[in-house]
Amino acid sequence: MNKAPYISVIVPNYNYARYLDLRIASILNQTYTDFELILLDDASTDNSVEILEKYKDNPHVSHILVNEKNSGSPFLQWIKGISLAQGKWIWIAEADDLCEPTFLETCMHYIEMYKNVAVCNVGSVYIDAEGNTIDECVYPWQKETNHPDAKCFNGKKFAECVLYWQNETRNASGIVFNRAYALKLQNKEWTKFRYCGDWLFWTLMAIQGQVVQVYQNLNYFRQHTSQTAKGQSSGQSAIEDFKVILYIEKNLPSIGYSKRKLRHGKEARKIRHIKNERVKRLVSKEYHKLFRSSKLKDYLYFKLHWHLKSLPYILTEEKDREKVTRYNYSL
Repeated sequence: MNKAPYISVIVPNYNYARYLDLRIASILNQTYTDFELILLDDASTDNSVEILEKYKDNPHVSHILVNEKNSGSPFLQWIKGISLAQGKWIWIAEADDLCEPTFLETCMHYIEMYKNVAVCNVGSVYIDAEGNTIDECVYPWQKETNHPDAKCFNGKKFAECVLYWQNETRNASGIVFNRAYALKLQNKEWTKFRYCGDWLFWTLMAIQGQVVQVYQNLNYFRQHTSQTAKGQSSGQSAIEDFKVILYIEKNLPSIGYSKRKLRHGKEARKIRHIKNERVKRLVSKEYHKLFRSSKLKDYLYFKLHWHLKSLPYILTEEKDREKVTRYNYSL
């Protein structure tokens, strides 16, 4: 390649040999072609490396790097790819996911329409191990019929009113983001998380610029229950949730006391549904330690708001989300 590509596509892989050919084909078949392809393997024990090596002479492939030892964190692989990338924009295309051929073309079309874009996120469809559709309504807007083609939001407002409540940028494979902003986050705490690091990363990215939401299903997010179930059964994913919430509050001091209590109460409600008593005690202990508040009082605060949600001056997650999603901040 004679010039720096406009987009760097990073494929971090670990033991997904059975999906690699399909995944790489979905990238090489993109209608937008100004990209480099960075293939990373985190010491796979299957025949992933053999498959990756088949693409070493492809003109789009700029790097094939194989770790001698597993890093233990998918986010460390993200950092490696971002450091190698030459493009202005980055797409982390997870090795087990798929996409429509127009994914990059559509993202770049809307990115170029607006200024100071940090993150561009498209709609995703959940698929199983065989590629069969599980759920086409992953995001709230997918249940609506009159949404626009795309919208641009103030990143800080989007983080405060949407991402604070939950990770609405659920899959890296459905996102194109600004490399310059990502380089500022290389040494942040998000790399130390195992389950929720992406949630914190997208939030820290969003507050640096604008967020573009493309209301089209262009990404296919393959569901694997093993890692998710492991985090839930051990309670570690819940504990990481608490830490992410605190990091967001630290980076967005505009989030007030009442809203924080309501958000903490939402987590307290989740704890009540943990069936394993040992895990419940562990998570409860960390809740009190990190939030420094009464789990019961926060839960009752959450329940009170839920019962009074019909009153216009009572804050709820849905009302907070509407503050940002009903406006277009691109103008």
